[in-house]
Amino acid sequence: MTPATASNNLLRINSPADLGPVIRARRREQSLRIDDAASLSGVSVDLLSRLENGKGSVRVDKLLTVLDSLGLALMLGPKSHPMMQAARQPGGEPPEQP
Repeated sequence: MTPATASNNLLRINSPADLGPVIRARRREQSLRIDDAASLSGVSVDLLSRLENGKGSVRVDKLLTVLDSLGLALMLGPKSHPMMQAARQPGGEPPEQP
């Protein structure tokens, strides 16, 4: 799955490097320049750039703000939950359905 299609599916994020392309793709889907998206999110361009480049030095509250402003959500659950099992790995195919 490409990051551009990730916003339409559940995606399992295992590292900051997995999250960055999804955020960038979502911003581009909305035809937002990075400075405009940062302004709408109330964060700096530097912070948004670090997120999009998979840097792990971003506070969780700022991450949640950016995700919300782009129409994305962060969900947590046990790895064994069926919904989590159905989530795709970045760059992977959908899991097999039983």
